[in-house]
Amino acid sequence: MNEELSYAEMLEIPVETVTVNRKEKKRRARNDDDIADRVVDQVNDRVESRDPAYAESTPIERGTTLTRKEKIARRVLWGEFAAVCALCAVIFLTNIFVTNSAINTFVRDLWNGSETEAADTRTYSDFTLSPVVNEYTDVELAVSDTGVMSFTAACSVYSPCAGEVSAVNGDAENGYTVELKHSDSFSTVMSGLTSVYFAVGDDVKNNVPLAYTDGTHPVRVTFYENGTLLNCYTVSEDGLAWS
Repeated sequence: MNEELSYAEMLEIPVETVTVNRKEKKRRARNDDDIADRVVDQVNDRVESRDPAYAESTPIERGTTLTRKEKIARRVLWGEFAAVCALCAVIFLTNIFVTNSAINTFVRDLWNGSETEAADTRTYSDFTLSPVVNEYTDVELAVSDTGVMSFTAACSVYSPCAGEVSAVNGDAENGYTVELKHSDSFSTVMSGLTSVYFAVGDDVKNNVPLAYTDGTHPVRVTFYENGTLLNCYTVSEDGLAWS
């Protein structure tokens, strides 16, 4: 009543004609909060009780469809696998029953490494001799009765035929000595060289300079067959040749 009287006095109107309506906003808000709380509690209760309506979802397994290329690739892989298995079975069986078969020999070669090189059975007569000095160089070659060829001049020195450097000895002051291997039995030895262009193990050709001599020391060339000094060759204007 006091509120009505104050409100009427403020507006200067009779008290009997004033009606004050109170707003219920706060109460409604409280009611809304209560409803929300109840809903949350109900949902929690259902989840805790494992209500089927709130059951956990599981992923659906979907079948994958292979393309044509993928199917072909898979078949190829299976075919290769089957071929490897068959080969292993054949090798296993042949190792037991046929030890000297071709496939066993091939596999042993792969396992043990490549075989040593075939023996070079060529003899000195199978080689064609080339000049040991350039044909345009004015060098006098002398051959002794024992088969030692010698000359003294400043020039390049060539191998008499293709081969491999098997040894290099000496020095520039006293002259280098080079041994060339042409086959398992035939070899050449050159001494008195000022410099050598190749190292042990290098291949040499008859048209590429092997060494150089400045003419300080006489160069000697000898041929050997199984360690025996050869004297069965001649020196002429046409070059070296077996006699």
